[in-house]
Amino acid sequence: MSKIKTLVYSGGEIHDWKGCGDAIHEALEAAAQFDITRVNNDLDCLVAPNLDPFEVIVFYHTVGSITDAQLQGLLKFVEGGKGYVGVHSAADSFRECSAYRYFVGGYFVTHPRYRQYQVSVADPTHPITKDIEEFFVTDEQYITGYDPRNKVLATALWKGATVPVVWTKSHGKGRIAYIALGHNAESCRDANFRTLLTRGTLWAAARPEG
Repeated sequence: MSKIKTLVYSGGEIHDWKGCGDAIHEALEAAAQFDITRVNNDLDCLVAPNLDPFEVIVFYHTVGSITDAQLQGLLKFVEGGKGYVGVHSAADSFRECSAYRYFVGGYFVTHPRYRQYQVSVADPTHPITKDIEEFFVTDEQYITGYDPRNKVLATALWKGATVPVVWTKSHGKGRIAYIALGHNAESCRDANFRTLLTRGTLWAAARPEG
């Protein structure tokens, strides 16, 4: 089977997008199932027809703004049957754009301090979280508002409430996976993050795990 043509995009503000992008690139490269193209901090990669060669985009960005041409390029790419994997601050991008929030399936609300916390798996049968039960991470926990129709695969506790860590949803004919982990390069090199990232990208691209 041919490798999955994958665009790894990182950019924006606040986070170390370069270091996180490097760690994400490394994780997918180590899986040996992806033909990776890397784009740094240039959202025009989303403008049609620039995404046409790819099966899936892995997206790491924080705040900023998105043009209509960039947004429509991304939406139509996934609507047509391709995949999108949003990592961490992908849920805190383009805060004024409700269409993007709807597309991702949620949005950043707040976060507690960077610390260790426990992640529990809500669905250990899904291809992304299969045979994973629970684990600890040291990361920045994102608290999000999210669409209750999302398929929540993993959760964590915050102030006694359960909040999502991994979810999936559809968009048109395409697939979306969101992983709330990955605040910095060290977090993106965590073994469990790498597993979720690799599996999430395979799932979003509609390829079986190899």
